Formats: sequence, structure tokens, C-alpha cells
Amino acid sequence: METLSENTCFGGVQGVYSHASSTCKCDMTFGLFLPAEAKDGPVPVLWYLSGLTCTHENAMTKAGAQGWAAEQGIALVFPDTSPRGANVADHEDYDLGQGAGFYVNATQKPWAPHFNMWDYVAEELPALLAENFAIDMERQAITGHSMGGHGALTLAMNLPGRYRSVSAFSPISNPMGADWGRKQLSAYLGDDEAAWARHDASAMMKDSGFDGPVLIDTGANDQFMDLLRPEALAQAIAERRQQATYRLQPGYDHSYYFVSTFMEDHITFHAEALYGD
Repeated sequence: METLSENTCFGGVQGVYSHASSTCKCDMTFGLFLPAEAKDGPVPVLWYLSGLTCTHENAMTKAGAQGWAAEQGIALVFPDTSPRGANVADHEDYDLGQGAGFYVNATQKPWAPHFNMWDYVAEELPALLAENFAIDMERQAITGHSMGGHGALTLAMNLPGRYRSVSAFSPISNPMGADWGRKQLSAYLGDDEAAWARHDASAMMKDSGFDGPVLIDTGANDQFMDLLRPEALAQAIAERRQQATYRLQPGYDHSYYFVSTFMEDHITFHAEALYGD
């Protein structure tokens, strides 16, 4: 693992690191904020999964999360959104290829060799963090924005007991229910829709739900509302009677102005679960 940068931030350290990923078969970069408490021992961790076209850097610099995490003594992990490099497949469309990993393990050409973001986030990167940093892997929570909200929700519901809480900002909530979402699922996973269901938050909510608290915020003026399909997830939450808070925020769109506005709420929400019994 190589240290690319480390900067003092709210009394802690905001670092950026790279490593050779065996899962994605390329070099991967991630951001990690460690609060001051990490100097004295392991701290709980909140994963932040970013959206389409983003790298590890977008949320790290725009979400305003470190100050709130420092107040709560929580580490923040900012993974990249896809494998990258000259030998990694890409696409002219923004919603496929590099920057658009969708947090799945691709089974189809040309994506299959490298696009294994599910295993990267669920297995490889946690193991790397546990080995190299003062992080308490028994106290994990997860959040994300847009494509990253989709990843946070599906990882949380597919890995019971892993995360104590899950939240999302404007998540892609029902990709199986729209032509746009079906485009990515079929490109990465093929035409067998049975393989898609575990990567659809609404389908997973109906099937298994989440064994903990859920918080979801979506801007009422989100320009991608028809692609996100929040109503499908809201209905699934209601039908399951899932422990959840689902909010439509008047006037807000899909941008990081929206994310940063409600970041304090989300970190406080996760802190309650991470420090609870």
C-alpha cells in the first residue's frame, strides 16, 4: 500500500492511499479519514460510496463529512467507484465503465476481468483497512449517494450483521423497474433477471429488509427522480414495516449541496447505532 497524501483535518488525518487490488486486478485508490481518537485505539467506521462519474475524491472534498465524523470519533472510508487504468474496459456512455462500477461483480465481457466492486468493497478493502489502520471492524455502518446509495443499501441488506445502520442520499432505488437501470444490470450481469434482484434495493427490501435502522433522503427537486424511482423503495419499506426514515427534502436537487446539507443528520444517525449496545 502506498500513501499518496496525508493532511491534518479536524484534529485527525485525511489520507489518500493506493494499492494493487487482487479483486479488481488493477491499482485502486481510496480515501480514509481517521479522527483523533484513532491515535488511542480502534474507532468505528462509516463507509461512503460515491455515485456515477465520481472518484474517491468527490465526497472527500465536497460532502463536508469529516467535521461531523470528528465530533463523533468515527472513521470515514471513501472507496473509488470502479477499477481504472489503461487495461480496464471503458465505455463512451457515462453510466457504464470506468466511474460506473455499480458495486456489482460483473459476469459479462468486457467487464468481468476487472469490475468486481462488490467483492472489493465487501471483502478486500475491509481486510486491508483492518490490517493497516486503527479501525474497529465490529462497528461498521454504510452510506452513499445515488449509485453509491444503491450500493450501500444492497450491500447492507445482502450482508446481514455486517453494518449496524445504513443510509442513502438520493439512491438508485429500483434499477429493475426502469429501462435505464436495466441497461447497466444487463451489461454487467447478463440477461438472467434472477441475478439482478440482489442488486435492486426495492427487491431486496421486499425479500429480506435490513436488520437495523435505515435513513434515506432524496431531494424533491432531484432532476433524476424518474431514474431513481424512490416510490418503489418507499412502498417496499411500508409493506415490510421496516424500521426506516424516508424523507423528501423540498427544494433540493441531486447535487453535493444537497448531500452536504444533510450530512450532519446522517453521521449523527450512524453514531447512535455505532455506539449503541
